[in-house]
Amino acid sequence: MEQDNSEDDSVGPTEDDAQPPFPLGLSDSEAVEVLWQVRTQRRQAEPDLPDTVTRLTTPEGSIVYLVGTAHFSDSSKNDVATTIRAVQPDVVVVELCQYRVSMLKMDEKTLLKEAKDINLEKVQQAIKQNGVMSGLMQILLLKVSAHITEQLGMAPGGEFREAFKEAGKVPFCKFHLGDRPIPVTFKRAIAALSLWQKARLAWGLCFLSDPISKEDVEKCKQKDLLEQTMSEMIGEFPALHRTIVAERDIYLTHTLRQAARCVEAPPNAEKVAAVVVGVVGMGHVPGIEKNWDKELNIHEIMSVAPPSRLGWVVRNVLKGAMWGLLGYACFRASKGVGKALLSLPTVQSLFENIRTPSI
Repeated sequence: MEQDNSEDDSVGPTEDDAQPPFPLGLSDSEAVEVLWQVRTQRRQAEPDLPDTVTRLTTPEGSIVYLVGTAHFSDSSKNDVATTIRAVQPDVVVVELCQYRVSMLKMDEKTLLKEAKDINLEKVQQAIKQNGVMSGLMQILLLKVSAHITEQLGMAPGGEFREAFKEAGKVPFCKFHLGDRPIPVTFKRAIAALSLWQKARLAWGLCFLSDPISKEDVEKCKQKDLLEQTMSEMIGEFPALHRTIVAERDIYLTHTLRQAARCVEAPPNAEKVAAVVVGVVGMGHVPGIEKNWDKELNIHEIMSVAPPSRLGWVVRNVLKGAMWGLLGYACFRASKGVGKALLSLPTVQSLFENIRTPSI
C-alpha cells in the first residue's frame, strides 16, 4: 500500500509482506508495472457486493463504492473486507479524523478497555483540544459509545481497522482519513446550542442506561446504532443534528470526491479513472448521496462563529451553574472524574474570575 503525501489525511502501510511476489532482477519501473497489472487482474469488473454498498460515480468516470456500516457489527467488518478484495481500490477513505486515528493501531482488547475507562487524563485532553465546554460535552458523548461498548463487550471501529488491514494488501492503495476534525465538530455543536439546551443534553447523556443486545446492532444495519442512539437523544436539537450529522455528510462527500480524482497509471503516468472504497456509518450514506452532485462550501462548515455580546453576558452570569451541572454529569459518567475536574487549576481560576467583579 502506498502512503499518500497529499494534503488529505492518510495513514501509511503496515503489511509490506502482503504484496504479491514478482521476479527478481526487475528495475523499479518494471516492478511497479508488474504490481499494477497484478492489481488490475484482481479487480472485478462487475463485483457481487453486499447490500450495504452504494455505487457512486464522478464525471471523469471514477467509481466510489460506499460501504454503510454499523460501528459495532461483525458483519460490517465482513462487508468492508469483501468490497476491498473485490474492487482492489486506488484509495480507501474511512470516517475517522487524525484525532481518532489511534483506534486503527490498537488491538480489540485495548480499545475495549479504553472505551470503558473515562478518566481524568481523557477529560484534560478533551478540554485541551476542544476548550472547556466542548471538551466536557465530548466526554459526555463518549459515554454513549462507552455505554454501547459495555453492553455489547465489543469495541467500536472494527470496520475501520478491517479497512486499514485490507488496504495494506492492495498494491498502490492509499488510505485517507475522511472525517472532519473532532474539535471543529464539537466547537460548532456547542456554539449552536443555548445554555439551556446544553444543560438538557448533558442531563440526558448523563443518565443514558437502556440495555442493548447484539441483535439490536444487526437490526440497525439500515441506520448505524451509534448514529441512531445519538439521533434519538438530539432529535429535539435540530442545530446539534445539523453540526454532528448533516455537516459531516458534506465533509465526507468532499473528501470522497477528492479521493476519486484520476490517478496516474504506469508506465507513462496516463490519467485513468480511480476506484475508491468509502467506509462510513450507515447514517451518513443518505446525506452523501444527496450531496454527491452538489456544489459544496467546505470553508463554511470548518469555521466557528464568535459568540455574540448577549451570549457572552448570559454565559458569564450562568457559567457557575453550568459548571456545577456538567461537573455532576461527569461525576455520574465516570465515577469521580467530576470531583477531579473541579480541582483542576483552570476550573478553580474560572470560579475565581466569576467571584471577582471586573474593574
